[in-house]
Amino acid sequence: MLTMEGFTCFPGLMWEKVLSKVKKAIVFMDDRCSESLHWNGGATSLLEAGARNIKQFSSFEAGGDNEPKAVFVVSTLLKGRTADIIKDIISMSHFQYCVVITAVPHSIHLLANNVTTELEGNPVFEQFEEKLCEWMGDMNYTAEVMHAPVVFASLSQQFLLSPLFSELFPLLPSDLQAINQKRPEKKRFSSLLDVDIHSLPSELQIQIKSLASALNTMFECTNTREESFAVGPMSRLIAGELANHPQAKNRRKMAPNKASIVFIDRMLDLTGAVGHHGDNLVEKILSALPTLPGHTTDIQVDMLELTNLHRTPDIEGVLAPGCLAQNQSSSARSLWETMLVAKQKEAVMEVRRQLVEAASKENLPIKMGLGRVTADQLSSYVQLFKGKVEAVEAHAGVLQLALATAQTLRHPALPRWDASLAFQRLLLQALGDSDLAAVLKQVLPLIKSACDSGSEASEAGSGSGSGSGPAAAALGAEELLALLVFLYSLAEETQPCEEEAQEQAEMEVMGALTLLLTKQTRLSPLLQSITGVSSPEELTMDRAHCALEVAFDTLRGLGHAREHLKQLHSVYTPSDGVHQATYRPFLKQVLDEIFHPDRPECPDIEHTSGGLTDLLKTGFSMFMKVSRPHPSDHPLLFLFLVGGVTPSELRLIRDTVSTHRPGTQVLVLSTRLLRPADIPQLLFATERLVPDIGV
Repeated sequence: MLTMEGFTCFPGLMWEKVLSKVKKAIVFMDDRCSESLHWNGGATSLLEAGARNIKQFSSFEAGGDNEPKAVFVVSTLLKGRTADIIKDIISMSHFQYCVVITAVPHSIHLLANNVTTELEGNPVFEQFEEKLCEWMGDMNYTAEVMHAPVVFASLSQQFLLSPLFSELFPLLPSDLQAINQKRPEKKRFSSLLDVDIHSLPSELQIQIKSLASALNTMFECTNTREESFAVGPMSRLIAGELANHPQAKNRRKMAPNKASIVFIDRMLDLTGAVGHHGDNLVEKILSALPTLPGHTTDIQVDMLELTNLHRTPDIEGVLAPGCLAQNQSSSARSLWETMLVAKQKEAVMEVRRQLVEAASKENLPIKMGLGRVTADQLSSYVQLFKGKVEAVEAHAGVLQLALATAQTLRHPALPRWDASLAFQRLLLQALGDSDLAAVLKQVLPLIKSACDSGSEASEAGSGSGSGSGPAAAALGAEELLALLVFLYSLAEETQPCEEEAQEQAEMEVMGALTLLLTKQTRLSPLLQSITGVSSPEELTMDRAHCALEVAFDTLRGLGHAREHLKQLHSVYTPSDGVHQATYRPFLKQVLDEIFHPDRPECPDIEHTSGGLTDLLKTGFSMFMKVSRPHPSDHPLLFLFLVGGVTPSELRLIRDTVSTHRPGTQVLVLSTRLLRPADIPQLLFATERLVPDIGV
């Protein structure tokens, strides 16, 4: 019987191909592949496989005189910038043996080189091998080029992440305008639903086809025949590519195992993505602590408490940070999985329990505390391990997760999280009684208060601010942008608003935000991306206002994301006088439909595995009862969230499935593990139509 274990092991199997090549080699790896490896055994696995050293994939790196072998691991096409960097590194080194491993399959390289027919062998890879020998300076040296889909990372037994596609996000109405600008007037699309993959820029086509190819490889490795379903325009494109993949058709004829995969666009529910849920520890850790350099998910844990060092400017960069990815210890892995999906109270109690257990194993003089778990209590337990090298080594994973918890619980950014949560709850109720213009006027004092307080508005999650004073003063520009996303994602479902009144309210909000941006003393990466400047001195009033006009144009389109849906078109339930207004997660509605005991056919969950058989079934169903494929047909269900999933949603999926169909195995796949601040980044500061494919 097919189990989820086969799929959670799949990422490790793909890395085995890389590990088999690294013996006695210096390894150069780009950031996306490094992040995938980080969750799949980390650098330790490379070193244990015999790698001599691991370096960043950069033109400023090179091999030493006594290092004749190099392995390059890249997430991109072998042309353009990627090829230039490989050439630069080889030119400055003395390699005699080079292996290049790319996550992009050969078929996509053909597409990128405008070759539409299937060719025998791997001619693009073979040509690149010749170039490698040329760059090494001797055609008799050894060069190998191969494909390994090191695309996924297993974050838990129920969740696979794809760091290589972290920038992939469903398209917005503003993207539709950009697509239509390049088309003749009579051939312009009226809706994102009408857009086909061939109408997209080549960079986005390559990204979608690469993802479909990686999924096909996963199903191939597990001998699985999948039925694909899609909810949303981008999901339909990805599901369609998977259905039409050349190798998929043969696999589906022969594969003994069966599963369903449902792709869901993140754009259909941004309310939950920017929601500051009060009850998930990992969401707060991801938001409070700084991200690891080059990563989109994992964070840096300050390990100073385990040392005898003192916090001085001199130790900056001396002490390696801890992290959340725990590949070596089963107890730490178990703790991480609990933290990921449990409620905060349960999670921190489990952290304390594991710490006490670790200390007891090492015979450390621990005093078991009862009642509420505090940051100081966790720190005091961790410090019992200070100076005990063997004990620290044996329990390093649990200690890192405990320190991450303690540092988050005492973090000065936490009051801002609570303030955001409180304001989102207030806005949810206000939308039931007032139109968008009136609610925007309620947001205005928050922005003005942030301006007046002179708060470091841009440093959300970076530790600035004391957490004291009025709640509004605790909110910075990034939290306010997230609050506006929350508001606009719901606004179309609530009270209708006069266009003139809305425009007037928006102008006032834009004016206040412009002033707030120009008062920043430091610009966060998000604000730099939105405004196009790197320092506050460069940010003029005009530049800030123009950037916000573009952002508001995006915001206005958010409420229309569910307009095309016939049934699942609402995530908002207004107050009825007895019960308060509530947010209904879109994901829960989809799962309720999938696992409904009557198996109704939901028009919004579109079956895409098609082909002739499905067309025949559709035709026959006009005259006789024919059962069409349903997502709940098989005991294994994949949910692919295109654009990211939150830790709170992982728990929601687990709880909903256990309520409806306890025996069903559900594996979640996604492009990101979201923190609320990611959504403004993906909406306002990401090239969705032209992703970076390394060319």
